[in-house]
Amino acid sequence: MSNTSKPRRRSLGRVIPRLIIGTYFMGHGAQKQFGLFGGHGLEATGAHFEMLGLKPGSLNAQVAAAGELGGGALLALGVLPTVAGVPLIATMVVAMRTVHLEHGPWLANGGFEYNLALIAAVMAIIDANTGSSFKALTALIGGAAASTAVIEMGKRS
Repeated sequence: MSNTSKPRRRSLGRVIPRLIIGTYFMGHGAQKQFGLFGGHGLEATGAHFEMLGLKPGSLNAQVAAAGELGGGALLALGVLPTVAGVPLIATMVVAMRTVHLEHGPWLANGGFEYNLALIAAVMAIIDANTGSSFKALTALIGGAAASTAVIEMGKRS
């Protein structure tokens, strides 16, 4: 007897998006942490974050890099996708709120469409790999709450 309510976690439709989105997030983390792939490294990223009001900039850069590296790795491996999704969604919400929101939705104008698409992709991966829309929504809410905390702490520093 087959249990059709459990998602098939090894199907290509679940593995390929996990690998692509997860490794791209890892790449973004490596840009911040190590200056790889055209990134600027922790010092310059921290200075940029400080300019955006994310204070202390160096700490926020380290947290963002760790969240993207760790969350991306977990997502790519299919391990704890909901846990992986929270820091990934949080970094995208922070980017939207501090840089892209004022430019509107379109990337061509510096807008937030790319960030929003990544949030949707992470949520879809969580849903597909856990079989739970609730877990995807939990990651969204957790990421949004974490981003709000980061932004508010920066304002008080």
